[in-house]
Amino acid sequence: MTDTTGKSAIPAAGAAGEGQASADPFGPRLMAPLLIGSVLNPVNSTMIATGLVAIGHDFGVGAARTAWLVASLYLASAVAQPAMGRLADLLGPRRVFLSGLLVVCAAGLVGALAPAFGWLIASRVLLGIGTSAAYPAAMALLRAQSSATGRETPRPVLGRLSLASLGSAAVGPVLGGLLTATAGWRAIFAVNVPLALIGITLALLWLPRTRMTSGEDGGEAGSGARTAGAGFDPLGIALFTATITTLMIFLMDLARPNWALLPVVLVLAGVLAWWQLRRPRPFIDLRMIGRNRSLALTYLRHGTAYLVIYMVMYGYAQWLEEGHGYSASRAGLIMLPMSGAAAVCSLLGARTKGIYAPLVLAAVLLAAGSGVLLLADESTPLVALLLAAVLFGLPQGLSSTGNQAAVYTQAPRDSVGAAAGLQRTSQYLGAITAAGLIGLFYGQRATAAGLHGIAMVAGALSLAVLALTATDRALRGRARART
Repeated sequence: MTDTTGKSAIPAAGAAGEGQASADPFGPRLMAPLLIGSVLNPVNSTMIATGLVAIGHDFGVGAARTAWLVASLYLASAVAQPAMGRLADLLGPRRVFLSGLLVVCAAGLVGALAPAFGWLIASRVLLGIGTSAAYPAAMALLRAQSSATGRETPRPVLGRLSLASLGSAAVGPVLGGLLTATAGWRAIFAVNVPLALIGITLALLWLPRTRMTSGEDGGEAGSGARTAGAGFDPLGIALFTATITTLMIFLMDLARPNWALLPVVLVLAGVLAWWQLRRPRPFIDLRMIGRNRSLALTYLRHGTAYLVIYMVMYGYAQWLEEGHGYSASRAGLIMLPMSGAAAVCSLLGARTKGIYAPLVLAAVLLAAGSGVLLLADESTPLVALLLAAVLFGLPQGLSSTGNQAAVYTQAPRDSVGAAAGLQRTSQYLGAITAAGLIGLFYGQRATAAGLHGIAMVAGALSLAVLALTATDRALRGRARART
């Protein structure tokens, strides 16, 4: 990995570095803190779901306001993922990883002790910012470790990061329900404190520092720390935040769209693009993305695939309860194979040598699952409902590992952290868009007609993902090179 001055960053010698050198450089010492950090964002995104009703009762607010506890974390994460990735590239991944965990500790305390509902919103924003440091920092650190050892990061190692995300998101609602039932909803926030402290301890003990190959002795990131002010671009972040926020407000109410917001989004996006093209070290390197067509296609493919996945993940579960008449607990059990299939395919996808075939298969499975949902109604047997869940779980695991590997190989070596963050941003934009489409098709109640509308949109988007994948020659060439 290189910093913005073009110098290569490698793990520094010392206690942590020597420990890594004498063992597997991608072994448990490196991965344990990275995996703990990487679970915090997805588990917090879903853990809150089973605490919303209790929070609303305690503070006397309705579902419309408690929904912002979900949206605020997605919005903060969409902005913070590339920002934290950029900082990891500038300052060094270990330093950013630790700083993010400290923010998580503070966020957990704010939420656990919140005297009013607004404090919970602030806590969720802080959680989105703090938990966003782990994934891009982990990707940057793995690239630095690869450069230092002369070994490519093994695909199973990348797969473990993907599995940590998928698995923690799946257990989030169960964990949230258990904490709420036994210790109250404040425990959903408080649990972040011990988890973050464990991650901090392991990171201090085992994560290697980085230094410059020129021999500068300035600790992690060397001169990168001194040039961070020139390379961080706060105005770019502010413009990006304003653009995403305005777009989210528009998408969250597609049933009654405020069309006046669209010109605002376009103006903000235009100003953002103008500013980023003027900056020597922009927050979002549009020139790099424009030159790197394969990386741009990966972002588009990943965001579109997760738009489909999130539409089904939330929309299908609502229909099982309101449309088919299942209880909440039984609907959760029907959805469970989706999470299990995603976890299994995440492991299998990490062990494949290529990228192209798993991503093509993922798109085909998304289209097949959409076809099953298009035929579903109140009389659909249980086995068909379970099949639909599996058909959407399998591509979730394949898309996650395949696109993660694509970003890792396609991103420039000196900006892999920011590139990984933008991958997550594309995923969160898919989630926000999915929420708007679900509201558009269901209205006040989840019906079979609404589910069929979701299925038709999901099917069309799945075919678009298939076309994006099948025509991407870079994936086929990369797959052959890795075999």
